Amino acid sequence: MTQPESLCDLKITGGVVLTQNGGGDVFDPGCVYIRGDRIIGVHPLERDPDLPRVQEWDARGRLVMPGLVNTHTHLAMSCFRGLADDLPLMTWLHDYIFPVESKFVDDTLVYRGSLLSCVEVLLSGTTTVADGYFFEADAVRAMEASGLRAVACQGVVDFPAPGVPDPGRNVEAAVRFMETDVAKKGRIRRGVFCHSAYTCSPETLVRAKNACRERRAPLFIHLAETEDEIREIQKRYGCSPVKHLERLGLLDEDTVAVHCVWLSTEDIEILAKNRTSVSHNPESGMKLGSGAAPVEELLNRGVIVGLGTDGPASNNDQDLFLEMDTAAKLQKVRALDPTRLSARKALHAATLGGAQALGLGREIGSLEPGKKADVILLNLDRPHLTPVYDYHSLVVYAVKGSDVESVIVDGRVLVENRRVLSVDPHEAMENVRKLAADIRKTLHRPLSSAGGA
Repeated sequence: MTQPESLCDLKITGGVVLTQNGGGDVFDPGCVYIRGDRIIGVHPLERDPDLPRVQEWDARGRLVMPGLVNTHTHLAMSCFRGLADDLPLMTWLHDYIFPVESKFVDDTLVYRGSLLSCVEVLLSGTTTVADGYFFEADAVRAMEASGLRAVACQGVVDFPAPGVPDPGRNVEAAVRFMETDVAKKGRIRRGVFCHSAYTCSPETLVRAKNACRERRAPLFIHLAETEDEIREIQKRYGCSPVKHLERLGLLDEDTVAVHCVWLSTEDIEILAKNRTSVSHNPESGMKLGSGAAPVEELLNRGVIVGLGTDGPASNNDQDLFLEMDTAAKLQKVRALDPTRLSARKALHAATLGGAQALGLGREIGSLEPGKKADVILLNLDRPHLTPVYDYHSLVVYAVKGSDVESVIVDGRVLVENRRVLSVDPHEAMENVRKLAADIRKTLHRPLSSAGGA
């Protein structure tokens, strides 16, 4: 560890520091030093130097760790939380979500729904999200207001969609989004989210990937989510969805494949060979009855796996601590083996693994000198967090998002003592309640089958 400089903006001292670095260091107690938007030192307490003119946080009784990384969500869909539950995926999409989106999704809904989700994820310890939706520029406005770090992606489908009524211009709209503020380097990276291989033609997928390659931007896509998708792509193209994307040249280290539940051994080899990362969304897959992804097999082949919550309409929360717990336990049930997906592996997927999946592994995901100061503090003075024998197991199997006390992103304190400082959470909730009241009225009348995503 490098020594901190003589001055720093903030010293977090006395807590248990769970670094998530390559060596798995845990300092009990330890200190974290922040200058500007960067971490400049991480040490055991006994190496704590006397720093003049420094703001100091007493973290005794707290767990200090890197902010969590959510590799897949649809922030604006907080407006549809609980709208259509306990349904198969295709029924959920075509009979409820797509029709409601076609009627209600506009710039106002996306901004308000995204802002509410930003509040939710910050309060539960997530500091970075990968988001994909329509009117994504308005989702970015919410991210900027909240202070959240993000990979924001404009949604692409091959039918009329919110904000893009002409599907022939879907990739063009995504390019416009990516080129907005292109010279501005900050917390928010831009990319493209192609919904799936069954809602996007091969031509659309290739155009979208080429546009991303030209701009060194990421491409996200739902892939091999359900058994029905496997059958549909096999019928259309004579191969698995993974093989289909490989034939189109879409798979590389800048593509993130979301879900990946129904994978053959050959599919896993293809993803590994092309260095394509996977976003694992266990709770969404369980709720929609899609199945359980072969996470251990992916990891064993060297595939980078991050965790995602999916959107609030199909989960229905965005608590990544609960997602870790579910991910670990689901793999044990899937294999009937309690050693599958250990707590350490699950925690890695929600921190450094998730950062690596998003191409941000050198910037975030662990507490190390030189990395961005994305830090969260958990209150350990709770009955359900007592006693502690192993901090990795504690975080995965016992911690909940509500245990998060303070959140720092880019060196800026966004949550302190459970109080959101960047935006007004009560206003965000009230604005979405008003939108939901209008949506609720339509549920008593037949919805059209016009599309969205």
